[in-house]
Amino acid sequence: MTTPPDPPEHPLPPASSTTVYRASGRRTRGRSGKNGKKRRSLPKRILLTLLVVCVVVVAYAVGVGIWAVGQVQRTDALGDYSGRPAAGKGTNWLLVGSDTRKNLTKEQQRELHVGSDSGDETDTIIVLHYGASGPYLVSLPRDSYVSIPGHGKNKINASYALGGPALLARTVEQATGLRLDHYAEVNFAGFVDVVNALGGVDVCVPKDLNDSYSGADFKAGCQTMNGTEALSYARDRHSYADGDLGRVKAQQQLIAAIAGKALSPGTLLAPWKLLPFLNASLNALTVDRDAGLLNLGKLGLEMDDISHGDGSTTTVPIAATPSVPGVGDVVEWNAAEAAELFSALRADTTIPTFGSN
Repeated sequence: MTTPPDPPEHPLPPASSTTVYRASGRRTRGRSGKNGKKRRSLPKRILLTLLVVCVVVVAYAVGVGIWAVGQVQRTDALGDYSGRPAAGKGTNWLLVGSDTRKNLTKEQQRELHVGSDSGDETDTIIVLHYGASGPYLVSLPRDSYVSIPGHGKNKINASYALGGPALLARTVEQATGLRLDHYAEVNFAGFVDVVNALGGVDVCVPKDLNDSYSGADFKAGCQTMNGTEALSYARDRHSYADGDLGRVKAQQQLIAAIAGKALSPGTLLAPWKLLPFLNASLNALTVDRDAGLLNLGKLGLEMDDISHGDGSTTTVPIAATPSVPGVGDVVEWNAAEAAELFSALRADTTIPTFGSN
């Protein structure tokens, strides 16, 4: 009689079972899809999704950067000349608000309350410094009475009318003793477009303002300003007892408000908000030949720091505001205090404060 074979060490499963046997004899639960392909574990799928998102974000950022570099407008604002101040520590930008009426229609001139003056001057002249100290925004009143190379003494903003960005930059360097590293300029219409692209900016007005020249008409208190309103607020000097000096404070306030909103997560993380803002900014902005994308990015970050209370804003110390025959009302700097301020900026140390600024 034939002896039956020994039973298998591991009983065979029923035909309907999904248990799979490996050569080692251990069993695992089946993880195959309909086509027999093994599914990825949840952690791997999450990791893959995050990787794809990172790639998309980086590609988006690189694409925007390449587009931005091609869009920015440039000018020959900075150059070497005999007697140019030596480079100091840190970085200095010259920020300029041009009051040119070029390319503005008659309707725009009326709406913006800028008149039809055909001259090119500057309503805003600010030095931004950052480095180991700062950032600092130092406003130079447009009526500052300084020497303009090749043209004698006049209001500092006349240098722009006489020789454009290059003469303005040279005049600022000679008056302050600072070497400027970069230059950035925005015009009237561009400023309006930038603010509108952000959906307006929030500004706290210190007192009631009513000025028919600039169109400023505000009640005291915090409010959201559109582009036209923000421009009138930045241009108003007749509502302040100290004239141009009061306007300087309003301009510094607006710059901080724009930087704060532009670099907020609500703008940066929303392409439908970021791209219109970048487009408006690049159309409005003119920079020096050497200002690259990283320089502009650093500029924005430093302005954002100021908007959040880091660093400080100030005005060059003032000695007097006399009237000069043939020139008009001017602003004279306090020579000793101004020299101390600019010396601190050159050395990239904490700037002093005075009662005159």
